[in-house]
Amino acid sequence: PTLMAVIDNITVDPLFDGELYCHQSQNGYRFTIDAVLLAHFVAIPKASKVLELGAGNGVIPLILAYRNPTLHITGLELQSTLYTLFEHNIAANSMQEQITALQGDLRAIRALVSAGCFDYVLANPPYRKLTSGRTNVGTEQTLARHETSAKLSDVLQAVRYALRVGGRAAFVYPAGRTAALLSSLKKERLEPKRMQMVYSYPDSAGKLVLVEAVKDGGEELTILPPFYIYQAAGGPYTVTMQALFAGNKNRKVHPVD
Repeated sequence: PTLMAVIDNITVDPLFDGELYCHQSQNGYRFTIDAVLLAHFVAIPKASKVLELGAGNGVIPLILAYRNPTLHITGLELQSTLYTLFEHNIAANSMQEQITALQGDLRAIRALVSAGCFDYVLANPPYRKLTSGRTNVGTEQTLARHETSAKLSDVLQAVRYALRVGGRAAFVYPAGRTAALLSSLKKERLEPKRMQMVYSYPDSAGKLVLVEAVKDGGEELTILPPFYIYQAAGGPYTVTMQALFAGNKNRKVHPVD
């Protein structure tokens, strides 16, 4: 059956000037700017084995594979609908040789992948506690954003298990919970090495934090310059943000049903 027969109201959203396409549900979970920022924050060595925990519809593996065709990427996703979209996006962009979709619960990571078999792990952990904020109505959004099926500690324990000693992991998290992320990383002996605060626009409060950590690394943290998404409140993207969406014209793909 076509994707439309399985999932209602599919949109096909282009990235990199139409060199990459992401199919996603109009009414379900949709990727946000968090994913784009995280995918560009990392600098992963060639031929690395990469894992994303909570891959959703696969947008981060797609971006990573587009930027570095030598990577071997596995995306783990719990929800069956998102997993179906993820598989479809891999095929639609002809990335079957680079990306593997895996369905399962990160809390059962030991039954899904071998210990220490990845060079790099990425995660956009659920960040809202069930008692805070307005719970999203849709199940997909609730599981992705709220600590219902996995807490931050669950995510970091899975990261530590999957990552080789000296391997790196990267995270995007709300700026207001930076202290919780850093302390939790150190508890799992994932030593923070690079950190960048993301702001909506100059003179605004921090919105997101990007952190890269090393498994069993030594203490030394580099604070990168601030990243601004918009030039001003209600204004256009900054030049640096626009650059994240620019294509390289080396590869052209077309969406398929």
